[in-house]
Amino acid sequence: MKSENAWSKYSAYDKKKIFSFASDYRKFISECKTERECVAEAVNIAEKKGYVNLEKIIKEKKKLKPGDKVYAVNMKKSILMFNIGTAPMEEGLNILGAHVDSPRIDIKQNPVYEDNDLVLFDTHYYGGIKKYQWVAREMAIHGVVVLKSGKILEVNVGDNPGDPVFCITDILVHLAEKQLKKSGEHVVEGEDLDLLVGSMPAAVTSKEKDQVKKNVLSILKKKYGFEEADFVSAELEIVPAGEARDCGLDESMIMGYGHDDRVCAYPSLIAMTESGRLKKTGVCILVDKEEIGSVGATGMTSRFFENTVAEVMERAGQYSELKLRRVLTNSRMLSSDVSSAYDPNYPSFFELKNTAFLGHGVVFNKFTGVRGKSGSNDASAEYLGELRAIMDKNKVSYQTAELGKVDIGGGGTIAYILATYGMNVIDSGVAVLNMHAPMEVISKVDVYEAYKCYKAFLANA
Repeated sequence: MKSENAWSKYSAYDKKKIFSFASDYRKFISECKTERECVAEAVNIAEKKGYVNLEKIIKEKKKLKPGDKVYAVNMKKSILMFNIGTAPMEEGLNILGAHVDSPRIDIKQNPVYEDNDLVLFDTHYYGGIKKYQWVAREMAIHGVVVLKSGKILEVNVGDNPGDPVFCITDILVHLAEKQLKKSGEHVVEGEDLDLLVGSMPAAVTSKEKDQVKKNVLSILKKKYGFEEADFVSAELEIVPAGEARDCGLDESMIMGYGHDDRVCAYPSLIAMTESGRLKKTGVCILVDKEEIGSVGATGMTSRFFENTVAEVMERAGQYSELKLRRVLTNSRMLSSDVSSAYDPNYPSFFELKNTAFLGHGVVFNKFTGVRGKSGSNDASAEYLGELRAIMDKNKVSYQTAELGKVDIGGGGTIAYILATYGMNVIDSGVAVLNMHAPMEVISKVDVYEAYKCYKAFLANA
């Protein structure tokens, strides 16, 4: 059974809808390069569609009724959205779940140093990356610095007009004989990913040490409002500079930073905000920390989701501990994360009958994991049967896939975490080329099919 190219079913007129949706998505990932930026924009979009902060509902002791729409934010890095359905929540929720963190390089808490008239920021990479891919290219710094006063300074340097950019240097090929004999894992070491930020001394005539560092710190204070000590309470992320771009002569693809997993988060967000009156309560989860195991207070393994469901049930007059357990068990979820796309340059890594292809629609991964499905949620055949019926009814192009050949490698998502409640969960998402590289590639039609998939799923009782 071979999947078909999804473009072929669309007329020239209908393709305009795909390109319009893709244009909005391209703008989203160009402007939202950190989890904080993604959540802030999600709140902006949600509020324009009538979503109300759950904290306000609780504070004012208001009741929730069918048709009400609320959201809750966790530490500015994760967001949950609820569209209250007409059916009792005990019958279960229809959940879309994606993550908004992406592989990147983080600036350490004590980062600034000078070495022979060059100033660098010490770093620690975040998530699974090929380190050699992140050198010798334009980089930007996004994030926040929190002062002792509690004031929060937002930082975005390298993506605004007229901004300088930064880079992580690499050794010239003329001196790289020993480097090129190393395995790919060690061509560039983690401690070598330091960011070049300055080379001009504060005072040429001064005999004091570290005059370049002094100048850099002076600029940080004067232009951005913080000092060296403030790095201790900062979260600064190094990301590729520049906008996402149309890719290909036919402009059918998008090349940009952070498709994993914002290419699933964005259509989930839009499908959720466009959902009308629902029978079963719809939920959209956009969560942090998936790339490092979904750990921590803003990761999927935290109690934020469960606690917020309890709060929503309480405001809807439906809460009890037993009913909460029933809600979670009776729910269904699309764990929306990216899948590897077949790459003609590396055909030996894929088993063609069970791989995803760019432009063939949304991807369902019955299981992920490593080698013998280790660490995987393996979705039930019954749940897949339900989803096939929904997709066919709504004319959604879809394909099924595994993440490469058996024993080649593997990966995981948030699916197994939600599955611990006993709910039906399956991995679904968009196929990606160059996954975890600074610049990834997706098909515009796949983003659109994912949006259609998520919207149909929410509406199906």
